[in-house]
Amino acid sequence: MPAGALPPPERAQLDQNMGRESPGHSPFRRDFWEGESWVLALFPCGRVWGSLSELGVLGEPLLCLLPQPGPSLPGSGVSEARGIPLDPRLPPQALQTQRRTKVMAKCISVSNYHVGSTNILIVGAGAAGLVCAETLRQEGFSDRIVMCTMDRHLPYDRPKLSKSLDSQPEQIALRPKEFFLTYDIEVLTETQVVTVDVKNKKAIFKDGFKMEYNKLLLAPGNTPKTLSCKGKDVENVFTIRTPEDANRIGKLARGRNAVVVGAAFLGMEVAAYLNDKAHSVSVVELEETPFRKFLGEKVGRALMKMFENNGIKFYMQTEVSELRAQEGKVRSGPALPGRSLGAVPATGFLKQSGINMDARGFIPVNKMMQTNIPGVFAAGDAVTFPLALRGNKKVNIPHWQMAHIHGRVAAQNMLAQEAEISTVPCLWTAMFGKSIRYTGYGDGFDDVIIQGDLDELKFVAFYTKSDEVIAVASMNYDPIVSKVAEVLASGRTIRKRDVETGDMSWLTGKGY
Repeated sequence: MPAGALPPPERAQLDQNMGRESPGHSPFRRDFWEGESWVLALFPCGRVWGSLSELGVLGEPLLCLLPQPGPSLPGSGVSEARGIPLDPRLPPQALQTQRRTKVMAKCISVSNYHVGSTNILIVGAGAAGLVCAETLRQEGFSDRIVMCTMDRHLPYDRPKLSKSLDSQPEQIALRPKEFFLTYDIEVLTETQVVTVDVKNKKAIFKDGFKMEYNKLLLAPGNTPKTLSCKGKDVENVFTIRTPEDANRIGKLARGRNAVVVGAAFLGMEVAAYLNDKAHSVSVVELEETPFRKFLGEKVGRALMKMFENNGIKFYMQTEVSELRAQEGKVRSGPALPGRSLGAVPATGFLKQSGINMDARGFIPVNKMMQTNIPGVFAAGDAVTFPLALRGNKKVNIPHWQMAHIHGRVAAQNMLAQEAEISTVPCLWTAMFGKSIRYTGYGDGFDDVIIQGDLDELKFVAFYTKSDEVIAVASMNYDPIVSKVAEVLASGRTIRKRDVETGDMSWLTGKGY
């Protein structure tokens, strides 16, 4: 093996027995079977992500770094499933099994409430809100739960929208309508909370309706920023938040010139999706390279080259100063603001509530997801929380996996279980058939150590701060990301000198 090269990933028998196509499953499905001795996990491409070490089995709890874990294993996604070993000898029939749910309670006291009161009120129906509601039922909570959302749909997998603009709500629904009816989780769609009266424990809605609550979860998510340049109000300029937004863009962009403003994850996912559908796709970005702040210059350039090889045009270090219209519409097809424009927490309705917010509008919470107001919790993209991995520094991590953990911890503490958040962030994205996996928290990294071959898109990047590895990203180098997550979750430190010399002893479990 060449000096500094990574050892080949070790593969368990699980790869051979389970690394196969899953017949009959939509690419949007994630199915989980829970039994006495094993868990089977299938994810979007219909295959299990490799061996036991790739699945990140830690024992108690199990850390399972699947691409986009969802509430299909209710309550925590897969990320905090408890101590269920994986059996590589699963029968092939298990691959065709429908998703299972844990034993859950139902509401037995709804008659004790009038329409304007509930025990638990959840503002927001994304991953954090849904996981909170499911966890409450899993833990035996049998009182009234009400979720409210400005969306017209029941909870759905919002991150899918930028990866597949033709996604229909029923395809990406996190739970079917029957699930909410069966477990007495009420969802009020197309409703907007405009203020919260914490003294009298009431939420006031836009139409004047008031709802009393005993405990409140705030999970309103973010709102995408829009362009502020001249001509910003012309037609065919969109942001993506709902399935309708995504569908409209996908339809209008076909055979036309599409411009994506922003080269962060959302913008680049949209560009990749539109590549073989639009006449042309151009990306406009203020930074020198895509993903620069998150993945660094070297990785950003390698990914930019991959996009260029697929026909995407880039206009870097460029800002949109004006949108010019022709017959009221922007010339050359849809313009699509990407996430690098930024998003703001959708917390404006809390300004006069007495619930603390920071200067950016985020809601600070403690390790138990509690705000400064007793009985009021917050979760998801709109919060800052103490990250144990970084010495309990208050951070905002708007990732799918993190929203699940937030929702679960909030629910546990609504039930006085004194749970604390102590997870390792992880995320993934896929573009042009290539998947990037990431774990840790790399904000403020001062160096990037590359192992592997960036040109071949087979690499691992270690993000360091001083002498410590604080995050890692990989492409075509499983199981290294899950192994790093395992080390970080144990509280141990990976030193910069170890990855500089190519000493990957921790990858095989030696030396750490």
